[in-house]
Amino acid sequence: MVSMKDISIKCGVSVATVSKALNGQSDIGKQTALHIRKVAKEMGYFPNAAARALKTNRTNNLGVLFVDNMQSGLMHEYFSSLLNSIKAEAERNGYDVTFISSNIGQSKMSYLEHCRYRACDGVVIACADFNDPSVVELVQSEIPVVTIDHVFNDKTSILSNNVKGIKDLVEFLAEQGHRKIAFIHGEDTSVTQKRIASFYRTCQELGIAVPDHYVKSALYHDPASSAEATKELLALTDRPTCIMYPDDFSFMGGRNVLDERGLKIPDDISVTGYDGIFLSQILQPALTTVRQDTISMGREAAARLIESIENPKAAVAEQVMIDGQLLTGTSVKRIT
Repeated sequence: MVSMKDISIKCGVSVATVSKALNGQSDIGKQTALHIRKVAKEMGYFPNAAARALKTNRTNNLGVLFVDNMQSGLMHEYFSSLLNSIKAEAERNGYDVTFISSNIGQSKMSYLEHCRYRACDGVVIACADFNDPSVVELVQSEIPVVTIDHVFNDKTSILSNNVKGIKDLVEFLAEQGHRKIAFIHGEDTSVTQKRIASFYRTCQELGIAVPDHYVKSALYHDPASSAEATKELLALTDRPTCIMYPDDFSFMGGRNVLDERGLKIPDDISVTGYDGIFLSQILQPALTTVRQDTISMGREAAARLIESIENPKAAVAEQVMIDGQLLTGTSVKRIT
């Protein structure tokens, strides 16, 4: 492994001068610093992480907490895009990424213990049960934390604008003449609460009545539960003209039920999704949905966390709202 001493011998300068050049200090000549950095690169020099941590009191390691009960996250386009964006921004700023877990080999430890074990400078909580005591413990610890789609009073949160997304969908449906709109929502989370409230509020503003049996509970990213909810809606004597699904992937379960019943989208019934995954747009008909800006969400989460790590005295907890984009697709029929 190439050391600073090796570089100093090659360049004919002291180890202290090499250190100053590699750390960007300004008390050596510009040409000397450029030459030293060029030689270091040619020799394949990389700074020792342990030594750097001792000097800066940072490991340049970000933790990512991602707990997915459906175990589809890393294969699901929404989450994979979000996580990849976090990783890309972290690496752009010279940070590594470590996934945080409560199960390490045969050992059991809390999320906070794992963060300390891996010496994480900070953590992005990308997906988790925010009521879990182990998550709350991590949030309340000394480790800087940024959350995605959940708000803690003294932490920066990156939020997809779910209120606007649902509002845009309902308003589009109303413009197409729909007055009998059913809504299948996900499990009880802060995201779900915002979406339900936005659904009812927008319907009220548009003068659209919503019978209680038009609103069904399912699970996010779970086609099976959405399929069951679809069957319940189709069994109604006054069934809806449109069904809103909790996400694009869950819609696949509803689509299978509609196909089994011989119902054609959108001629016999209209549908919408949420997330805007690639598959939803290559299906025929293309799904009407809201594309969440996962790239901006992941980038902002990593950037805000790094800012709080590197400049803690100036860090201010903020709620950063990221708008999505309505994709009108062709899965909604215009009712005249």
